[in-house]
Amino acid sequence: MRNLAAKVRHKDRDGKQETRPMDQITRRGFLGAAATLPLAAPALAAFPDQPIRVIVPWNAGGLADVVMRAIAAAMAGPLGQPVIIENRPGANGAVGTQVVARSAPDGHTLILANAETHAINPLIYPRLAYNPATDFTPVTLFARGPFVLLTRPSFGVDNLQGFLAKARAEPGRITFASWGIGSTSHLAMESLIKQAGLQMLHVPFTGAAPASTALVAGQVDVMFLNAGPAEAVARDGKVRILGVGAAQRIPLLPETPTMAELGMPVSAGNWFGLLGPARLPMPVAERIAAVVAEVLNQPAVQAIFRAQAALPVSTKPEEMRAFIAEDRMGWANVVRDLNIQLE
Repeated sequence: MRNLAAKVRHKDRDGKQETRPMDQITRRGFLGAAATLPLAAPALAAFPDQPIRVIVPWNAGGLADVVMRAIAAAMAGPLGQPVIIENRPGANGAVGTQVVARSAPDGHTLILANAETHAINPLIYPRLAYNPATDFTPVTLFARGPFVLLTRPSFGVDNLQGFLAKARAEPGRITFASWGIGSTSHLAMESLIKQAGLQMLHVPFTGAAPASTALVAGQVDVMFLNAGPAEAVARDGKVRILGVGAAQRIPLLPETPTMAELGMPVSAGNWFGLLGPARLPMPVAERIAAVVAEVLNQPAVQAIFRAQAALPVSTKPEEMRAFIAEDRMGWANVVRDLNIQLE
């Protein structure tokens, strides 16, 4: 990873693209927060005075949607207002994300963000309708979701080495599914392909559910999938798990080795967090972050996280800002190698 002084693009007041150092943006972010301080006490005292809406920019039923709904239900008590989930899928998460970028900065509209919305999309969409560095106020990172490498039983391999051997013996014939071009599932597999020197055919789908359904049906050969849903399907014998794309073994699959343990150190997974529009008062962002950190300790929330193989984390707003900047730089090399540019 590069340091946080790397440059990022954004639009100036005339709509022209320009590049600024990350540390300059960070300084201006602090200045912007300081400018809101005279209003901080009234803003916090009144917040929230209506239901909070969280835009989930993917289909209902996926990992992001499930863990966000668990947190939203638990947040209602401490905040004194319901937290409503609204699914707005499309364009690798960009459709729903731009809705929040244009919302009032009062804390009542938030985006459930991940690597695709705030790290990868800026790299693959040259005319992205939002600037992830300047159009949002980070609130908190609350979960990581490791991926596992899956194959169908009829593919005829039982472990990672068997898969690699077969893929090398049949260059260009093995197919892999993802939930979209430029998605984390796509780029994770491309990282494996590059490291292992493979040639495979990409078959993108519109979401994780249809991609995994195609794998179970034998329409594709392999894919990276969130560990929780993958474990449930593997338990029924419909798929085989070949390895975990995390730094260490995960509680849901304690007997399954990591990709690194198997000699192929591919980091495959996603992160999830909340952001509000730009100019969200920092006391409001910190209040939401504190409530999320509190509800992550509730047994009901922890049970859902365990079932989904989601790993809880908790950050303050500025820690999340630095994390996203670093994650974007980490994905840049993969996107550049693949030369992905989408309209």
